Amino acid sequence: MKSLRLALSVVVLMSLSTVAFAQSDAQKSFDKLKTLAGSWEAHVTTVPQQAEIEGKLMQVSLRVTSMGNALVHEMTGAGRPDDPITMLYLDGDRLLLTHYCDAGNRPRMAGKMSPDGKTVEFDFLDVAGSTQYGHMHHAVFTVIDANHHTEDWTYMTPGDKPVHAHLDLQRTK
Repeated sequence: MKSLRLALSVVVLMSLSTVAFAQSDAQKSFDKLKTLAGSWEAHVTTVPQQAEIEGKLMQVSLRVTSMGNALVHEMTGAGRPDDPITMLYLDGDRLLLTHYCDAGNRPRMAGKMSPDGKTVEFDFLDVAGSTQYGHMHHAVFTVIDANHHTEDWTYMTPGDKPVHAHLDLQRTK
């Protein structure tokens, strides 16, 4: 009887330790996105077409920072004066994104990984600052392989009209 109790205690402890060390879905999503660290480029396509950026070459830099606790996403484009920064980070059991937008605001979104583990989709939570010029509303990152990923961004213009931007990114470094 004593050995049965000991065996059950060991099984219970092993089960609890497995639960304690299991990664949350948010952590798995964040770890997946951190594999994108590096330099990327793509020509942007928009729907409806936005003449000022349609077809332009965009550079994206992703950098893990803050001892692995944040991922900095920076996007630049030829002839574009803006340089929006997006921070991705864990907040408890949630993966969050804060976009420091050239429209003068900071929308936050929460991310979830797709069942196949290739896509992380961010849905709008809230926005700080004025939405007079619109705001970023949705983002999707899809990892194709180590040197190829896509990003889809949805911007809500004043009057809540969406503009979708798609980047089919190739690693440059």
